[in-house]
Amino acid sequence: MLKKISVGVAGDLNTVTMKLGCVLMAWALYLSLGVLWVAQMLLAASFETLQCEGPVCTEESSCHTEDDLTDAREAGFQVKAYTFSEPFHLIVSYDWLILQGPAKPVFEGDLLVLRCQAWQDWPLTQVTFYRDGSALGPPGPNREFSIAVVQKADSGHYHCSGIFQSPGPGIPETASVVAITVQELFPAPILRAVPSAEPQAGGPMTLSCQTKLPLQRSAAHLLFSFYKDGRIVQSRGLSSEFQIPTASEDHSGSYWCEAATEDNQVWKQSPQLEIRVQGAPSSAAPPTLNPAPQKSAAPGTAPEEAPGPLPPPPTPSSEDPGFSSPLGMPDPHLYHQMGLVLKHMQDVRVLLGHLLMELRELSGHRKPGTTKATAE
Repeated sequence: MLKKISVGVAGDLNTVTMKLGCVLMAWALYLSLGVLWVAQMLLAASFETLQCEGPVCTEESSCHTEDDLTDAREAGFQVKAYTFSEPFHLIVSYDWLILQGPAKPVFEGDLLVLRCQAWQDWPLTQVTFYRDGSALGPPGPNREFSIAVVQKADSGHYHCSGIFQSPGPGIPETASVVAITVQELFPAPILRAVPSAEPQAGGPMTLSCQTKLPLQRSAAHLLFSFYKDGRIVQSRGLSSEFQIPTASEDHSGSYWCEAATEDNQVWKQSPQLEIRVQGAPSSAAPPTLNPAPQKSAAPGTAPEEAPGPLPPPPTPSSEDPGFSSPLGMPDPHLYHQMGLVLKHMQDVRVLLGHLLMELRELSGHRKPGTTKATAE
């Protein structure tokens, strides 16, 4: 009887143990699902946007006043008389190793600092930084990588790797990739001429070097300089214009301008602009003398005898101050008048020739009649 009771108790204990195991396994499953849900919530909340809300702004803050918001894209930062600063993204990561980059936009000429951060600041060794999969240097203990003057070519995907010294030695880890985009500080300037690139001599001309800084760097200043045919004509200064009060043909040439930051870290040149100053219009060339064509005889008539040469027109004396030779005439108007006189003389010569021929024909017709009358 005791044996049966002990066997029954042992069976009940096994059943209870199995049930407890099933319950524990179910709780473990529920806990794991809860941990996964919490992890998803953390990932969903990893991207937050912080904004400095107005209207109170101090000199130390980065808030913009209403007067600074001039562009259509900038008007979105103003809501109900409140003015907001430029937003930046705060990324919360849950990993053993992360790469910390700048939270604000990066522009040409800025200092770029990247930090390879370990969990709870555990010590690292053999730290290596990469851009687009290529190592930027040999492994070392330095956790920071910096570029003093960043350029657009430095844009890319960065990450870092390192070996943990604790809690266990020799544990390599690699951080996730972070995209770094270097924005253009200002576009290459464009040189424009007012009123035009071909002004008239004696008038004013203004050359304007045109470019623009972004809103985030609107407080910065650019320096401008102007060049002509490889020589500087106006040194660096805050003025973006080069003025020529009275343009002349000596101002013609190839011009360009240069815009640079005050620290000369970023500078860009404009394309060349050809300037051609137009001079005064030149006087018209004197007309050439073309002799009048000779009239041909009518068909069926006897060839006419060429009229005798007429005496040449009187040649004015070179000593007379009122006359001069047509070939050496310095005055174009007088030269033109003499040409017209010569042409009229040639026309008169032709008319006289025809008149002589008609008189000869008339005299030939009248001779037979005259002889007959005399005989009678």
